[in-house]
Amino acid sequence: MPNYRIGADIGGTFTDIVLIDEEGNVLSKKVSSSVENYASAIIAGITDLFETHGIAPGDVAEILHGTTVASNAILELKGARVGLIGTKGFRDVLEIRNLRMPRLYDLTWQKPAPLVERYLRMTVDERIDANGAVETPLDRTEAEAVVDRLLAENVEAIAICLINSYANPAHEQLLLDVIRDRAPDLPVSASIDVLPEIKEYERTSTTVVNAYVLPIVSKYLQSLEQGFRDRDIGAPLLLMQSNGGLTPAEEAARKPVNIVESGPAGGVVGAHAVAKGVGKRDVISFDMGGTTAKASLIEDGAYTRSQEYSVGGGIMIGSRLLTGSGYLLKVPAIDLAEVGAGGGSIIWIDAGGALKIGPQSAGAMPGPVCYDQGGTDPTVTDANLVLGYLNPDYLCGGDVKLDKQKSIDVLTRTIAEPMGISLERAALGARQIAISNMIRAIRAVSSERGRDPRAYTLLPFGGNGALFAAGMAEELGMKTIIIPPSAGLFSALGLLFADVEHHYSRTVNKLLRTVSPETLSETWSAMETQAAAQLAKDGFATDRMQFTRTASMHYKGQVFELSVPVPGGSVTAETLRQLETLFGEEHERTYGHRAGEEEPVELVNAQLVGLGVPDRPRSAIRLASSGMDAGPASASRSAYFGEAHGWLKTPVLARPALAERVDGPAIVEEYDTTVLIPPGASAELDDQGNILMQMG
Repeated sequence: MPNYRIGADIGGTFTDIVLIDEEGNVLSKKVSSSVENYASAIIAGITDLFETHGIAPGDVAEILHGTTVASNAILELKGARVGLIGTKGFRDVLEIRNLRMPRLYDLTWQKPAPLVERYLRMTVDERIDANGAVETPLDRTEAEAVVDRLLAENVEAIAICLINSYANPAHEQLLLDVIRDRAPDLPVSASIDVLPEIKEYERTSTTVVNAYVLPIVSKYLQSLEQGFRDRDIGAPLLLMQSNGGLTPAEEAARKPVNIVESGPAGGVVGAHAVAKGVGKRDVISFDMGGTTAKASLIEDGAYTRSQEYSVGGGIMIGSRLLTGSGYLLKVPAIDLAEVGAGGGSIIWIDAGGALKIGPQSAGAMPGPVCYDQGGTDPTVTDANLVLGYLNPDYLCGGDVKLDKQKSIDVLTRTIAEPMGISLERAALGARQIAISNMIRAIRAVSSERGRDPRAYTLLPFGGNGALFAAGMAEELGMKTIIIPPSAGLFSALGLLFADVEHHYSRTVNKLLRTVSPETLSETWSAMETQAAAQLAKDGFATDRMQFTRTASMHYKGQVFELSVPVPGGSVTAETLRQLETLFGEEHERTYGHRAGEEEPVELVNAQLVGLGVPDRPRSAIRLASSGMDAGPASASRSAYFGEAHGWLKTPVLARPALAERVDGPAIVEEYDTTVLIPPGASAELDDQGNILMQMG
């Protein structure tokens, strides 16, 4: 009987593979990401694990995957050649956008170029009003002419977004029929399928992004599944979505807009499961890899989701209220704040003589200078190696050797000597600046949202998370840190805790006090029927389906919405009153104030999540302590802890050595990460194999 489940996560520097059996034993492999073909690294890593541990392809029950393929296509502007069909008079919606700017006082800032050039943006003479009534019918002959013009331009995909189509899909459906007649194999994205909601720019942008990455994601998933078949692996492939739920590969290929932030979501799902296992309801997850660092808030036992976000156009490091830097996606996503700071982030001196970190990264190739792969710029990893925090002979269990002398030479030549400071001060200064940059991400999801980070537990992961966690916690006044097993592979491991989810939304756009409970009940029932059909297609029986309702609302006259959970049971007048109260509470929690009862609340969108419940709840997975990496033999080395402590002889331990409390300084070395316990901190294992570190 198959009993292994595989999690595979692609990062900017490494691709992580984990296998877990029914007893919670974990096998793992870290390989360099294969940028030319991401599937190659996954296949190679899985094949190596099979050969090393004698696992047969038939022993695998399912494969769960988090990927950056879609986001990379957008960031690198290497998506498909897309044609867009819109309503007459709305040709330039993508260009006009919504006038949001990421930097209010930067007069040199320019909007990113639209993903569809203007000559590929066509319009048809049609009009549907906000209530769904047809004002100007769409002529099929005109629809055929517009489609033929786009086909003549050799577009690789077509996006359709007509005004008010969410209220009446007839005209978009007509265009879909024409395209299927003219070019049945051409990828098509229609807003009635991707995002049937109000707001023209958000709907158009999301639909276009879906079309832009659709051919690339489809080709990638086909290549990956073929690679599995070539090795006789017949297990189903599920993709992590940006919202933290899994979806079958077939559905991900159809709506890739839902997997753009696939990679980072897995780690947050895993952090949520670990926090639940140790009874912590308020946690800040922190994921630091080789290229970026990401923070997310787990509050009252649940991770937070945003209803829209931007990708591309630069990394947001400031206020979450300043948006508009990239291409907007109005799809549910785990709320993440991201900064350009990772182990591969380049250390440099600006024109004013100030030390800077990133956002440029050395990536997987050439990587940090100490990798000895041709890198010439000093990185954060080089600084950590110089400070004595990293073992040059034990990165990835010794698979990656580091040349410490090269790090010393490059930091001395490019940073220490030009600034007239000692080598250790230059390295520690670079590390502190990296910490300062990453703290911005934590504050973006906490203090900028009215939450005090001191009231939360920090849960770091990623290859570098545990190396920087104590420094950030000290700056923020956080007292407790939880470092889970396999922390450096945690985004891949987190995939194993996720469940299959499908998200749906319908626009209501009416004052809550005027909405008919019966009409609203019918809206949610229709979405439940749609979700149930999809879950049945995924292989879930009726008794294995769960449905969760939410409502997206704002005060009348506001532009942006907040989502609140809808009480269970049938929708009644009392339900609507409860929703208004819940919205007021959420508005006050988020913005610090709420309006009086005389201010009406508008229900913009009704939303529903369909969840497929597995036979054995994935959230109940308990990692076996025997799966913990034993690490190197206990030793010690000199490490630098600033002017207050200087160079200290620091014990180097394996995780099991923390069965009893250890006071810092100490370094815990594992296959996939290094844990730094500074002077003044202490750490010990809990009964689930997590390292609990107490600050001060």
